Amino acid sequence: MIKCDSLTKRYGTLTALDDLDLHLGKGRIVGLLGPNGSGKTTFIKLCNGLLVPSAGSVLLDGKKPGVETKSFVSYLPDANYLPTWMNVGQLLDLFTDFYADFDQEKAKEMLAQLSIDRKHKLKTLSKGNKEKVQLVLAMSRKAKIYFLDEPIGGVDPAARDYILNTIISNYSEDALVVISTHLIGDIEKILDEVVFINRGKLICHREVDEIRDTEGKSVDQLFREVFRC
Repeated sequence: MIKCDSLTKRYGTLTALDDLDLHLGKGRIVGLLGPNGSGKTTFIKLCNGLLVPSAGSVLLDGKKPGVETKSFVSYLPDANYLPTWMNVGQLLDLFTDFYADFDQEKAKEMLAQLSIDRKHKLKTLSKGNKEKVQLVLAMSRKAKIYFLDEPIGGVDPAARDYILNTIISNYSEDALVVISTHLIGDIEKILDEVVFINRGKLICHREVDEIRDTEGKSVDQLFREVFRC
């Protein structure tokens, strides 16, 4: 579903992503993990066509990022991007207009479970509830690939389990979910694979079960060991 060959992104003399080779298949939930400034968000933006590679290539289901891939890629960025003057119900209508695969009834059901009133304007919601709305919108699409950049960073611990269950239960077995986060201990229970990157370079790409079997430790423990300051 994602094929990166020698993918590189430079900003002047700074190399944010350095000769990355990475292939990710369907039906998997993959954790994209690394310290601050490691290149995670740069990778996700390249995959979504928001940045252009300096060298190398990335293909999504065999296609270059662009208008066509937006029809099957659902992207949750790490910042608020929705019009704050709209109420939540209007945002559902907006996504219905933009995306043929958006399931408004599913979105309404998830919002109700999170006790978010569709009549409330986005600007009146707390930071955590804004993030919940954005996640609901992203996960209510029947996409082939989901990119979730820090999907639980701003929500309270009590809501994290619900959100993780939402991610698990709202993507098809043929889809690929890529999650970038620092809250490894919270999400590792839903991950099939992990990708460690640092300073733009691939450190490792391994199955979560294989890490537990061969290393005798959790992904969180391995991460702390690999990236110890």
